[in-house]
Amino acid sequence: MTGKRLRIIAVMAVSLIFLLAWAFPILWSVLNSLKTDQDVLAYPPKLLFAPTLDAYRDVLFGSSSILPNLVSSMIISVGTTIITMVMAVPAAYALARLRFRGKKAAGFYVLVTQMLPPVGIIIPYFMILRNIGWIDTYQGIILIYLSFSLPFAIWLLVSYFEDIPFEMEEAAYLDGASRMKTLWRIIIPQVRGGIAVTVVFVFLNAWNEFLFAVVLSGNTVRPVTVAMFNFVSVEQTLWTKLAAVSVLAMLPVIILGVVAQKHIVKGLTVGAVKGGGRR
Repeated sequence: MTGKRLRIIAVMAVSLIFLLAWAFPILWSVLNSLKTDQDVLAYPPKLLFAPTLDAYRDVLFGSSSILPNLVSSMIISVGTTIITMVMAVPAAYALARLRFRGKKAAGFYVLVTQMLPPVGIIIPYFMILRNIGWIDTYQGIILIYLSFSLPFAIWLLVSYFEDIPFEMEEAAYLDGASRMKTLWRIIIPQVRGGIAVTVVFVFLNAWNEFLFAVVLSGNTVRPVTVAMFNFVSVEQTLWTKLAAVSVLAMLPVIILGVVAQKHIVKGLTVGAVKGGGRR
């Protein structure tokens, strides 16, 4: 029993260390966003201070308000997520359940697109969008985001579709259901968890993306990840405002994760449970 308790304590200690390593930057950003410019530059750092919301007021309602940038990020991320899921669900279903010529080649192509380095394709993307007049537009950025979010979503969803027993589809076909009706009424409800996981990851990737955004955006469409650099200059860095922007930028992702938590946990565990049953 003593050895078991020691192992439990060791596991808890290691888990706590990893948790602190993950939570420290977030906690530090929150604390800095509530400080004044003098407090944030104090050395040693002040842990006890009079909190203020001046930084949040400045970044939300001041001359350098990031509200338009948050709106731009939301439009791009939501648009990318919706279009990706509308296209990825039937594509993943086809790769997982149907037999057709070129299936392996299509699957291999989807996999290869995930291996392309973003730095190597950003210049061709820029030239294509410039030629069609889509630089600094929502449709241009969403189109480019689809090029890496769609293959990722397809490969993630394929594994969930493959776990659905064929007997469920066969029973629906015997009852006279079409393939599309079977997909909508039978299959999709069974992979809700996987779809929730995919939605979160696609939204997260689109919301946090920086490299393509900084090259393809401009004054009209500027995501919040790019707008953060308004508070960084050669002369100085406005740490309190930068911390406030980072906290505000994290909120949508945190809210989405909390709302979809139940489905995410189910989606992450369903494959392992079914795999264990087959063994």
